[in-house]
Amino acid sequence: MVFKGFPYYWGAIATTKCIKAILFAFLPRKDKDQVALNACTGWVRHMGRFYENRTYAFVLDMQLTKGEAEVLLLDQKKQQILKLSSQAPSQSIYLEGKTSRYYLQWKFQHASGKCELRW
Repeated sequence: MVFKGFPYYWGAIATTKCIKAILFAFLPRKDKDQVALNACTGWVRHMGRFYENRTYAFVLDMQLTKGEAEVLLLDQKKQQILKLSSQAPSQSIYLEGKTSRYYLQWKFQHASGKCELRW
């Protein structure tokens, strides 16, 4: 099953995705994202909820049985400003929450298992 560019809304936050998977469950929350997947290739992107000017510590916990996953933090022009993966699962960054929009983009390559991103 393939979902391409299908926007849906969670708490007034638009999410777009292009996914090919047997199973794909994506749960964005106030201070974390959770993903459960099986044989998943593709991406999902949503606007992050980042308030005020502050430093955020991002931690990616991946429990994959196969494949690869990574998370990108994008600025309002959708340019990459941070990348988390199995090689670099945590990073901190200062974000100007009131003046800019930020997006979280998950990328999967033949991935199966569970992932969680906390900030």
